Amino acid sequence: MTHPGFLTNADLGKVSEELKKSLSHCTICPFKCGTDRYREEGSRCRAGHLPKVASATLHHGEEPPISGTKGSGTIFFSSCGLRCLFCQNYPVSQMGNGNEMTVSQLAEAMLVLQRKKAHNINLVTPTHYTPQIVEALAVAKDMGLSIPIVYNSSGYERVETLRLLDGIVDIYLPDMKYGTDEMALRYSGAVRYVEINRRAVSEMYRQTGPLRFDDEGIATRGLLVRHLVLPGGISCTGEVLRWLSELSRDIPVSLMNQYFPAYRAFDMKDIGRKLRYDEYDYASRLLEKYGFSFGWTQEY
Repeated sequence: MTHPGFLTNADLGKVSEELKKSLSHCTICPFKCGTDRYREEGSRCRAGHLPKVASATLHHGEEPPISGTKGSGTIFFSSCGLRCLFCQNYPVSQMGNGNEMTVSQLAEAMLVLQRKKAHNINLVTPTHYTPQIVEALAVAKDMGLSIPIVYNSSGYERVETLRLLDGIVDIYLPDMKYGTDEMALRYSGAVRYVEINRRAVSEMYRQTGPLRFDDEGIATRGLLVRHLVLPGGISCTGEVLRWLSELSRDIPVSLMNQYFPAYRAFDMKDIGRKLRYDEYDYASRLLEKYGFSFGWTQEY
């Protein structure tokens, strides 16, 4: 196996051209806002035609198989199609902090991270820049990029876009934020969230299967799902885990307790507080109840 994915440079170029067709009437994500991203700035994600990057650095705070011993080569993209009222990374996701890069500069950033011995290239919030990322991967691969590609996303994805990434992405790292559409619409502005999220996760699993590792325990391919437990049962953790266990109990789950009120959450009574110990403990017991083979919890 070679990386990124299985595709040749010629194949990557064809996928990039196919994806770039969407930018003139944008249909990359489920919102399908129709913005001409070459000319307008009114897209749902507020992104133009050049990728905007907040940082590109070695990151040691991901799950152990992703960060490993040397760090994950993490590229944080600016902006996001979702409007999560509690986003802890809101200066980047909602305010758009970052700097525009050419595709060549993005490819070079990937190669720099590889030279720093990163275990992988970890694309954080990549959805709205998928066409540019694939183009950059083709350039970087031609110049020697050979480490796995991680697609680290909100999990709110168009299946039609994901299918074009088959053979390009090695590791999918999506969120499953909510178990009901009502909560997703109220707190993230996402319509038909449950159906769209589950179809996306199912497609990711179809492409890559469960997480697999090298001899040092570093992830090389597969699906790993994250779920942030929200106060007051807002995330409907039981429903999320129930569905995921029916897809496969071999999918590792990262159950996160790091919620704290940020961005606009301070002004909301129901999410304007930290997660309590008993709420996270209950979610952890649900993880055991549904019989997942393995995963990660966090100390409270």
